[in-house]
Amino acid sequence: MKQNLILISLLLALAGCSGEPEASKEASIKTDGERVMLSEPDKATFLKVAPVEADRGGWQRLPGRLVWNEEKTVRVFPQLGGRVQSIAVDVGAVVKTAQALATLSSPDYGQAEADAYKAKADAQVAAQALERNRQLREAGVIAEKDWQQAEAAAIGARAEAERASRRLAGLGGTAEGGKGGSYVLRSPLAGVVVERNLNPGMEFRPEQAATPLFVVTDPTSLWVQIDAAEADLASLKPGEPLLIESKQYPGERFKGVIRHVADFVDPVSRTIKVRGEVPNADRRLKGEMFVNALVELPASDALRVPAAAVFLLGDKRYVFVEEAPGRYRRQLVEAGAERDGLIDVRQGVKAGDKVVVEGNLHLLKFFKPASGAGQQAAK
Repeated sequence: MKQNLILISLLLALAGCSGEPEASKEASIKTDGERVMLSEPDKATFLKVAPVEADRGGWQRLPGRLVWNEEKTVRVFPQLGGRVQSIAVDVGAVVKTAQALATLSSPDYGQAEADAYKAKADAQVAAQALERNRQLREAGVIAEKDWQQAEAAAIGARAEAERASRRLAGLGGTAEGGKGGSYVLRSPLAGVVVERNLNPGMEFRPEQAATPLFVVTDPTSLWVQIDAAEADLASLKPGEPLLIESKQYPGERFKGVIRHVADFVDPVSRTIKVRGEVPNADRRLKGEMFVNALVELPASDALRVPAAAVFLLGDKRYVFVEEAPGRYRRQLVEAGAERDGLIDVRQGVKAGDKVVVEGNLHLLKFFKPASGAGQQAAK
């Protein structure tokens, strides 16, 4: 019996000791309405605060992608069907305007050559006949009707020769004689060959050509395609400067300018397409490279707090404002866009206030019941 009494006493003592820390903890943190108070603020090392500051401007970072400057890029498609005989250039080659890219064996081109050559010969014959008829007309040998017919035939033959010659010239040939149907594919502009999609012996027809045979561009000027949010629209205007950052070149920035801002918002992504131009004289930037576009923002009348200070409760946003060491007020705020780890705040705080940036969710759990806080925040 004596041993049982001793065992019961020990169990009661242990039970009393285990409840003491929890009671002490509850007594050290109290809530009063929207405030939470710590009785020993010097021990609240888990809380970190930061000041509320005025917006001094800065740089807005937007995701972007470098693409070829379409005003200085050409995609070469064949106008006629044929088989590749030879290829004159490869990717990376520097070409001049009208320089040969490849030679194709094309029956269609051979037919165009023959038509132009025949039309030129027919025009010469018709011109000679017209001259003979002119002399006979002056001698009074032929009737006026015959002269008019010869004149009309000469005009028609000349027009047909011009038509056939223009068609052949559009294909890069002349009506000076046949070339055996060898169709030379030429570059419409000077630049660098950045893409080649044909091999020797390959046969194709123009109606089946979904991919260009060559892509020629001037890589010293690139476009940057930017996806901007609706909130960024006010700072994006054509003619405004921008900077380009790439992780391939840490610490470096490349200058550019905004050229175009789309007139509509993408209904799926809810973004606005913005196009900029970036000089690339040293060709260090490459097409299809992912970059960040930096747009300078002026100072505004908004206040800014660290993004970690703002938390969502229900459908509203709050911060904890430090009123005094160990005394914190849960404050409803009107939060705006986030930039560089800071959030714009239009209402709820003032410059110089200190807000909790670490431990705010720990403070929030002492508001009991939690559902009551959510209902109160929703009011």
